[in-house]
Amino acid sequence: MQFLIPFLLIAAVAYNAFKVLMEYERGVIFFLGKFQDVRGPGLIFVIPLLQRMVRVNLQTVTMEVPPQDVITRDNVSVKVSAVIFLRVVDPQRAILAVQDYLYSTSQIAQTTLRSVLGQSQLDDLLSKREEINIELQRIIDQQTEPWGVKVAAVEVKNVDLPQEMQRAIAKQAEAERERRAKVIHAEGEFQAAQKLSDAAAVIGQHPAALQLRYLQTLVEIAAEKNSTTIFPVPIDVLSALMKSFEKKD
Repeated sequence: MQFLIPFLLIAAVAYNAFKVLMEYERGVIFFLGKFQDVRGPGLIFVIPLLQRMVRVNLQTVTMEVPPQDVITRDNVSVKVSAVIFLRVVDPQRAILAVQDYLYSTSQIAQTTLRSVLGQSQLDDLLSKREEINIELQRIIDQQTEPWGVKVAAVEVKNVDLPQEMQRAIAKQAEAERERRAKVIHAEGEFQAAQKLSDAAAVIGQHPAALQLRYLQTLVEIAAEKNSTTIFPVPIDVLSALMKSFEKKD
């Protein structure tokens, strides 16, 4: 049994001395508490009791920002949540410059979310989401850059409105739809009147066009399966009647 003790000690030292780092990991090495270098990936050797290694993950991290109570610029109270995509680009600064870069980034994201959205109108928050996301990403990334953390994107996830505000927005949307329908109907009436006016001008310049249209109408009516009896009246008779009415006027 006494012969096994040295082998067990050697095995324990070897286990603590050799570290395997994945491709997406880096090891920040400290020698007697002082930063030495960054190693990895692969197999690295750490001197027990003298050196200490801190693993840093370089993969993109998805961080949920919990719902924040925000009062917009037009005094509307909303709850807004977001999601942040970030990754470590400098393992040394991520360990030395900040105690916990994930927690610190989360806190900065919450305060920035309240600050930026508090300066926006409710309509902008609902319609200009992409611009707000870019502004949030720029501000948060600027503050985390000294920590060696890169914020790749920020997305506003949910915007929860009060019930009364939801009803007001629904009424506004309904009124907008009715307005558009009336405008489209008025435009259609205007275009139809314009076409009729153009047709009247053509007939006035070419009287024979009226006779052709008259004959075409008779053909369309006769093609239908109905019991209507048509007695065509010569166009000359109609012209004479129209001229007589004009003379009376």
